[in-house]
Amino acid sequence: MSSSAAVPPSLKASFPPIVRPDTRLLVLGSLPGEVSLARSQYYAHPHNRFWPLMAEVLDDADAAARDYALRLAALGRHGVGLWDVVKSATRAGSLDASIRDHAPNALAELVVALPQLRAVAFNGAKAAALGRRLISPRARWTLIDLPSSSPANTLPFAGKRAAWLALRPSIRR
Repeated sequence: MSSSAAVPPSLKASFPPIVRPDTRLLVLGSLPGEVSLARSQYYAHPHNRFWPLMAEVLDDADAAARDYALRLAALGRHGVGLWDVVKSATRAGSLDASIRDHAPNALAELVVALPQLRAVAFNGAKAAALGRRLISPRARWTLIDLPSSSPANTLPFAGKRAAWLALRPSIRR
């Protein structure tokens, strides 16, 4: 029996957005996993590659620091915001494929409220599939699909890194 089958489905909810008025890049996941929910931190699973990928994108080691406040401060310094496409959903375990009966976050409203936004990046196929329905590309921003930083995505780090480095132009001042 798989570990996700042993976990009964339950209602999960996303965190509030982490944005500032000078956010130039908004990175959207699908819905926090079990470890992230337990720790109340974005991308808290130790095998999730989000923080090391962002350290590469930003060329800022603080983005991969152990301290969550340092990680968030690094994102803020570089104009990067975080949120999730899904506001709430029923899900057993942490896999995106297990998301059921989801309610979306108010993404369209958020992106128009960020005057310096240049790009919206989707962390994984599920985030892109759901998020692209909620946000239209505009002259002011582009939509970027990324390979998931999740350990469930077996693409080697080098492959993820190559794709994620496409975010760099969005954060330049």
